[in-house]
Amino acid sequence: MATLRLTRVTPYTALLPMALVAALGYLGAGLWTFYISLTGSRTFPSGHFIGLAQYHRLFDNERWMLSLHNLAVYGVLFVLACLVIGFLLAVVIDQNAMWKMRGEGVFRTIFLYPYAMSFVATGLVWQWLLTPGDGIDGIDGSLRALGFHDLRFDWIVSQDFAIHTVVIATVWQMSGLVMALMLAGLRGVDPEIWKAARLDGIPAWRVYAQIILPMLWPTIATVLLLLATAVAKLYDAVVAMTQGGPGIASEVPAKFIMDHLFLRSNVGLASAG
Repeated sequence: MATLRLTRVTPYTALLPMALVAALGYLGAGLWTFYISLTGSRTFPSGHFIGLAQYHRLFDNERWMLSLHNLAVYGVLFVLACLVIGFLLAVVIDQNAMWKMRGEGVFRTIFLYPYAMSFVATGLVWQWLLTPGDGIDGIDGSLRALGFHDLRFDWIVSQDFAIHTVVIATVWQMSGLVMALMLAGLRGVDPEIWKAARLDGIPAWRVYAQIILPMLWPTIATVLLLLATAVAKLYDAVVAMTQGGPGIASEVPAKFIMDHLFLRSNVGLASAG
């Protein structure tokens, strides 16, 4: 009986150090941040309690509200684009394998390669591609010389479209990961489903839309969780591409918090964010 109890307790004992680290590192840090947000801390944390005043200042701040709007726009476009492009790439590779064509490994490597890059590197590359006079706009200039005078691609310096350039860059980087996860899900589909669909003469697009996609819901839920985490953490790509500009047109919450934490010496307001 004692041996049986020891066997049951041992796994929990092994997990205890990690549980303590998680509790102290995440829960403890979260509670400490909330406490600091209730104080008038500036350069250093202080015990001067001011209640919810920092939160009132935060939501009265035009820059913070714009950052939330930008994050919402970015999040919707980024998640939808990654899901659609990643799924279509997975379907292409899956169909390629289904018809016994070569090159699947090459395609997987090409599509997944951008995910190996850091967001800073991705941001710098796309900053060059989208800067007026360079990259894509340089090609546009050649086309304008041929008579296409209205052709412009200057989104990165446009207040209305700057955040969309960040979407383009990060979708390019993350779509490969979505493709890999979706492809793994597609490979778990019973081949007999496809055989039955062919015998019944059902078009491939209907099989994917009405049968395969519902079966992939656990994979889609995992993808959504990863993409939502990437949205909440958006910082590196914005700093590398636009520095939050032009003006504050592409400001996001993470950049707002970091700026107030390290550049504006307002620890209390940064903690409220």
